[in-house]
Amino acid sequence: MGMDLEYGPAPQGPRLHRRVFRELGRRILETYRYDTTLWRTALSGPWTLCILAFSIVIMGIPTGLGSAADIMLAAGAGTLVMALAGNLLAVLLSLTGLRCPHLFAGSLLSSYGTILLILYFSDLELGAAAVVACIAALACGLGGLAAGLLRTRRMFTGGLLAAALFLSPFALAYGYGTGSSPVPVPSLQSLAADGQVLPITADDPAQPGDYTFHSFTYGGGKDLQRKAYGKDVLLASASVDATEYISSWPVLRTLFWGFDPASLPLNARVWMPDGDGPYPLVLMVHGNHMMEDFSEDGYAYLGELLASRGFIAVTLDENFLNYSAWSGIPDNDFKARTWMILKHLQQIGSFAEQPGTPFYQKVDYDSVALLGHSRGGQAVAMAADAARWFGSDPVLDAIQQFHITSVIALAPTDKMIDSKQARLTDVSYLTLQGARDGDVHDFYGDRQYMRSSYTGNTPGFKSSLYIADANHSQFNTDWGLYDQTLPTGLFLKRSRIMDGEEQRRIAKVYVSAFLETTLHGRSEYRQLFRDYRSGARWLPDTAYYNRFQSGAYITVADYDEDRNRDAVQGGTVSTTTGLHWSEEAAKDRERNNKPSYGILLERSSSPDQEHTDAEAAYSIRLSDTLTQTLAESPAVEGLTFSLANHNSGPNEDGDSKPLPEAELSPEVEVELTDSKDTSARIPLDEVMDILPLPQTEFTLSPWLEERISDGKFGNLSEAVYQTYKLPFELFLEEEPELDPDSLTDITFYLQGTEDKIMLDDIGFYEREDPLTGVN
Repeated sequence: MGMDLEYGPAPQGPRLHRRVFRELGRRILETYRYDTTLWRTALSGPWTLCILAFSIVIMGIPTGLGSAADIMLAAGAGTLVMALAGNLLAVLLSLTGLRCPHLFAGSLLSSYGTILLILYFSDLELGAAAVVACIAALACGLGGLAAGLLRTRRMFTGGLLAAALFLSPFALAYGYGTGSSPVPVPSLQSLAADGQVLPITADDPAQPGDYTFHSFTYGGGKDLQRKAYGKDVLLASASVDATEYISSWPVLRTLFWGFDPASLPLNARVWMPDGDGPYPLVLMVHGNHMMEDFSEDGYAYLGELLASRGFIAVTLDENFLNYSAWSGIPDNDFKARTWMILKHLQQIGSFAEQPGTPFYQKVDYDSVALLGHSRGGQAVAMAADAARWFGSDPVLDAIQQFHITSVIALAPTDKMIDSKQARLTDVSYLTLQGARDGDVHDFYGDRQYMRSSYTGNTPGFKSSLYIADANHSQFNTDWGLYDQTLPTGLFLKRSRIMDGEEQRRIAKVYVSAFLETTLHGRSEYRQLFRDYRSGARWLPDTAYYNRFQSGAYITVADYDEDRNRDAVQGGTVSTTTGLHWSEEAAKDRERNNKPSYGILLERSSSPDQEHTDAEAAYSIRLSDTLTQTLAESPAVEGLTFSLANHNSGPNEDGDSKPLPEAELSPEVEVELTDSKDTSARIPLDEVMDILPLPQTEFTLSPWLEERISDGKFGNLSEAVYQTYKLPFELFLEEEPELDPDSLTDITFYLQGTEDKIMLDDIGFYEREDPLTGVN
């Protein structure tokens, strides 16, 4: 018998999506299950890292509310970021089912991501930012773990981990310290004590003079940020309309300052000598620092010194033209900075004509100097050549009575503005640059030096000083220790940068002596600019390189007239044996051309040369015209030229070749020959040692050199010239029969097997009047 079976639907469990959501919900509820007391304590590591990261960032981009407020904002932001990101990542990690302390892991990942983003937007390459962020997050994570172990009474393990973390920076520092060594250079005192140069007998120009002085400010009187230019201002100045030069000015900038480009204030601090005057006028201009971190008072050390020596020193406030992380930087800021200098001169001229003002009849209009730092160093050169940019501006007519005789640039920039650059004529020019400058890392002042010239018999001269261990920021007392804003500045090496007071002592010596020479006519200081060794007892012990040229100079070769290497202004190249030679532009650190050509001489090491008796020689045959000029110029005293040592310098790829210490300085001899073929030859080191070029590693690790700030620190050195002056009397001591009035040839010999040098500005120098500087 058959049976009818009836099938019903089988019982079903929860649908799949419900089971998935239920499981995800369970995992979310257990997000913090594995975050025990140990791991909750370990959160202190990532949390501290976030606080530190945001604090460092805010120090680099201050809000202007004050340091205390900035740190509080940073702490709050760091805590908020870690709380939100850490908990979000903890939830996401819990969804994976991983059995780990989710909150700690999420916080650690969030701190890593925070550091990565901060460093990436602070000029580190992505790979370098990732590596540094990983190291920082790992170190702080382990630090937090050590704290957790100690709290849970695992004293031995926690103490061992803490000790390892504490000692690891010292191990890293030791590793970096042994990775490279500075190029050995004789001490300044030993160079000055070898009898080759006599010390200057004048008083130390860095010491205060005999004048008493007083200080005051002038300004708009309504400054929102500083009382010195607000209610405490002594003199009320006019506001100026800069809208012709500035069109980009965000609202945030107006809210911060209380004015816009249509009403920029003329603010300045003045150090005025007591007495009747008139006194030379010196205007000082800062560069592009953070807008909220005011810069102008950083030159008070110069203002006080100069006032005590009888100069009216004025430091200008141009902070409102500086960069801000919150409101950017005004467009055309270089022209605006320069124009503001001119407007300050106009304002001071107005004060000087008003009875009752401190400036009344106190300004010597014929003796005016401009000093600038960084972008300010370029602006002062532009102001001295203002007609190139402001030919149609009425301000030029308003300042006609001011005669700018001298310009000083501390680590200046040198950018093209409207496709033009300043060219100074018969204006005395001085520039100082540090080889460890991590901001303006190329010697841009050397470019302006090359573009400065002198006509006829003029007291003007130009000089440059390259300082091996100086950096950028320490010329200003308020710019701190770092040449890059934080956090990028943390990666710059500071171990070999000279002390800030010593660096500013160099500035005081050179600025004061330069102004005493060019504005007060104290010619006894002039020798300092010809040869730094004459002022050795005033200067800190480091390596210096200086150039000098004045109107009392007769050109033989400057290599700028054409690209024919066989011909020079004062003759022809007559002999080149045993060496490779080429006429080319000097190169900066980035391998860009400087605006002056020279002759590059490299001793040949080819087999053909190794077995010959020919010396490595480069000889110039003087033209008949030049020989006649020498014969008719009784004031000619000797031979001069600039030489850059390339033995330890960069090759075509920008890399510096390692050499034994004995070969770092080339062996050069110089020979003069007269019309009777009488010759006298002397080793150059009898006059001055040829120092190796400074080799500068800017960052804490060589690996970072090409991975930070677009690789601008990749090259260790650049072409730096030293001027040599060889008086005829040295040649006459070697060969008394030599006739300096009938010279026909100049020859340079390279004696070392791989010697490499660059020559420029070969010529003869004339005796200068001890009072006027004119021959």
